[in-house]
Amino acid sequence: MTIQQAQHARQPHRARALAIPQDNAGSAYRRTIATLIAAMLALATVMGAMQARAQSAPPATFADLVDQVGDAVVNITTSAVVAGRQGGPGPMVPEGSPLEDFFNDFLDRGNPERPPRRSQALGSGFVISEDGYIVTNNHVIEGADEVLIEFREGFTLEAEIIGTDPNTDIALLKVEADSALPFVPFGDSSAMRVGDWVMAMGNPLGQGFSVSVGIVSASGRALSGTYDDYIQTDAAINRGNSGGPLFNLAGEVIGVNTAILSPTGGSIGIGFAMSSDVVTNVVDQLREFGETRRGWLGVRIQDVTEELAEGLGLEQARGALVTDVPEGPALDGGIEVGDVILSFDGQDIEDTRGLVRIVGDSAEGDTVRVVVFRDGGTETLRVTLGRRETAEGLGATTPDGAPVPTPSAEVLGMELVPLTDELRQQLGAQGVANGLVIETVDPASDAAAKGLLPGDIITEVAQQPVSSVADFGARVRAASDAGQKSVLLLIRRAGNPRFVALSLEE
Repeated sequence: MTIQQAQHARQPHRARALAIPQDNAGSAYRRTIATLIAAMLALATVMGAMQARAQSAPPATFADLVDQVGDAVVNITTSAVVAGRQGGPGPMVPEGSPLEDFFNDFLDRGNPERPPRRSQALGSGFVISEDGYIVTNNHVIEGADEVLIEFREGFTLEAEIIGTDPNTDIALLKVEADSALPFVPFGDSSAMRVGDWVMAMGNPLGQGFSVSVGIVSASGRALSGTYDDYIQTDAAINRGNSGGPLFNLAGEVIGVNTAILSPTGGSIGIGFAMSSDVVTNVVDQLREFGETRRGWLGVRIQDVTEELAEGLGLEQARGALVTDVPEGPALDGGIEVGDVILSFDGQDIEDTRGLVRIVGDSAEGDTVRVVVFRDGGTETLRVTLGRRETAEGLGATTPDGAPVPTPSAEVLGMELVPLTDELRQQLGAQGVANGLVIETVDPASDAAAKGLLPGDIITEVAQQPVSSVADFGARVRAASDAGQKSVLLLIRRAGNPRFVALSLEE
């Protein structure tokens, strides 16, 4: 066989080896494409995870962030006229000491004319709009008759106080500038997690523009205010930092530096910044009205404990238990003493603090749906809110009435007597119509363990009014017969109502 014949003989074999049926070729192609797509998706997932980790990780330097937001952070100097003494400072004596009065009297005799002097204080703030609105703490500018704003670029402007809110320690100022000012936006403080990086800026100890960094140590902290929602941070915050911003890594303000916890007066790594979620609402109202206009529901409330939940028939210990309903929006809307507020304007209520915050963030005149637990079921009520600032100081206005006298007796470790006019006068309970007064409490009883005291007035038992010891006994027996482990009492002490669940088990 010639070479040519051999090659020709091998050609059909090669053709057979390379020939692939068309349907198999299509399947292989589709498998290849699917594999490539899967690989690309996996790569995208990995890249996304790497990007997320990169964003959450601390940068190699914070200098770029400082350059981005630094020009919007300002130093604040305030001054006010205060009484002063001639001849320099007086002796240093402990405040409240008997020597303080002695030296004050001595200096007053030596200097009958004590001319006023001008006192200065320092703080921080930040610009939130190009037309010159500035946020700071109320305590930074409180009582000041002059407020000067020093910008990082070196110029100083006098500020006007637009409005203040002592409840959250926030103040809004305004300056007039010849050109647009650099400003910083607010961020979402609720998105911050414990462990996230933050950066604080301000004027610590009057040293001028300064930066410190740290992490979110805790969130949702309450100090002493009704609307507290503080972010705790270990970023260094000192005197003079008050009113300055706390930034996230995106350059957004997520808190206003307000307070520190320190035995020395200096930073020990426990600082607090009012969350931006609270501040933005306050600032919007100060900007629009020059004052806050918070919603007012008009109830007195307490948290629901496990025992109270059992006494009320609630499956879960949550919500806000209504202890008093004075004249106001809640009374007009049908809310009653003993109701447990479970939802307000579509938001679930976990405790009293949550309800106060949500109501305070609502606007005066809003009509909201309030879901309450009552008599073993839920009811939806519609309440038109009033204004808290107008209602401050209002109390309950329950009409007077006369109780039906009954003999005293001991129930659940308490010696009880009906509320008479004489007792009503002695206890300052002119607004309480009916009830039972606790005369003595057995120290070994559950009542003593729950803190009940002689002089407390029991107005309800098992959410029903009582005016006699017989009423009390009947409510207790009914609760026991129903298999309840505790019975719910509504008591008043010094005009303040609260619920207490007493155990029925011996």
